[in-house]
Amino acid sequence: MSDNNNIDEILDIDSLHEDHADDNDKPEKVKAASADKNKKEGGKKTEDEYEDVCFVCRRPESRAGKMVHLPNNIHICSECMQKAFDSMNDPNMPYADMLSNMTNMPNMTNMPNLSFFNLNDMADQIPQRQKIKKKKPKEEPHVAFDIKSIPAPHKIKAQLDEFVIGQEYAKKVISVAVYNHYKRVETGSMDDIEIEKSNMLMIGPTGSGKTYLVKTLARLLDVPLAIADATSLTEAGYIGDDIESVVTKLLAAADNDVEKAERGIIFIDEIDKIAKKKNTNQRDVSGESVQQGMLKLLEGSDVEVPVGANSKNAMVPLTTVNTRNILFICGGAFPGLEDIIKERLNKQASIGFRADLKDKYDNDPDILSKVTLEDIRNFGMIPEFIGRLPIVYTLQGLTKDMLVKILKEPKNAILKQYQKLLALDEVRLEFEDQALEAIAEKALEKKTGARALRAIIEEFMLDIMYEIPKDDNIGTVVITRQYIEHTGGPHIEMRGVLSLEG
Repeated sequence: MSDNNNIDEILDIDSLHEDHADDNDKPEKVKAASADKNKKEGGKKTEDEYEDVCFVCRRPESRAGKMVHLPNNIHICSECMQKAFDSMNDPNMPYADMLSNMTNMPNMTNMPNLSFFNLNDMADQIPQRQKIKKKKPKEEPHVAFDIKSIPAPHKIKAQLDEFVIGQEYAKKVISVAVYNHYKRVETGSMDDIEIEKSNMLMIGPTGSGKTYLVKTLARLLDVPLAIADATSLTEAGYIGDDIESVVTKLLAAADNDVEKAERGIIFIDEIDKIAKKKNTNQRDVSGESVQQGMLKLLEGSDVEVPVGANSKNAMVPLTTVNTRNILFICGGAFPGLEDIIKERLNKQASIGFRADLKDKYDNDPDILSKVTLEDIRNFGMIPEFIGRLPIVYTLQGLTKDMLVKILKEPKNAILKQYQKLLALDEVRLEFEDQALEAIAEKALEKKTGARALRAIIEEFMLDIMYEIPKDDNIGTVVITRQYIEHTGGPHIEMRGVLSLEG
């Protein structure tokens, strides 16, 4: 113990096993670990996909430095090992007396207050979901980049058209923004000109397709997507999710691959719920303070996040994620924003021959499309937060015709799903046009957008899905308007028999 600083020379596990133990005397797990370690492919040792994590302090190798490798996948960082050696040199600890007593005693198991542990029992202490993938070595930037590998805006919109009905302006804006963002990510900085991020703010009534639009976009681009709810976010130190938890969800969606997560998309829903609270004397821990905390994420910074857990603690490894190339899309319904817009527009209608009527904009279905940044600031969003979301666009409220198209036109339309379910029972399901209009009218009355369609269809399809498996002779079921309005029943056609009306 004369040189405590040179830990690698003091404790060389591989040399100890070679000098003092025969291969036949090694435990099976040690031999398996040794075999994996020395396994070769093409003359080169295979590198593990994950970083080693210190068993004591839980820091990964990229932060703690070189590890001392013990049997059974146990790794100790140099700092923790040094602390162990320092404690052994403590004069208050009578190690010499304990060792002499152990050599003189015939049965060491009879020693009082002394217990032994087996390294085999400590194997696999770190769960797979709490392991950190190694960062790939940075490659030199390519001189010539193939921009054609990124889907053009018109191609992105064409793919969105197959799944999302209407919202032409929103699909056009998001296609261009995503295209420019990933061009920025792939090309990096060009000379002295640095391209800013294309973070977006999406405003639209409930059920207009905000979340569905982002989900479809992430699936088409094949990038990690994390969907977070702003209502659960609070200022650090208070009950709720920390602001960094949105990055933790993205890291989990990328299978703990930091490099893949740094090119993903984070969608923060219900962003209007973190607006500044008005006329309150209490600390606004879930409003303005959350907006302040999100500024660094939106602009781009290094954030330490836990791996495989929702909160930071001593038993969870941490890793660093840079949010500079992460695309943030914020969405919300912003209830009450229409009144703010109307108030601004009606200021022009005061007096004079050209004055507008006060109720001119009361029945305007596209009132949200006239929103300005000043309206959003008056709603309760701070200017610094709005400034980091340069692209602001609105979604239209769904009309009757749009709801009918949503029912039958998308690739995974609701009606197609039920038709496939009944086709598994060898029954054909059809819908009359009048029935589709009746469903759309009922959905408009609920004022919850496209979400109401599924609830209405579930209601009238319950009896059909229950009764059809009873009779194998049923061939076709036609849904009528009378059945939707509870004034009649569906048309049922039997196999080889005249049609019946239910």
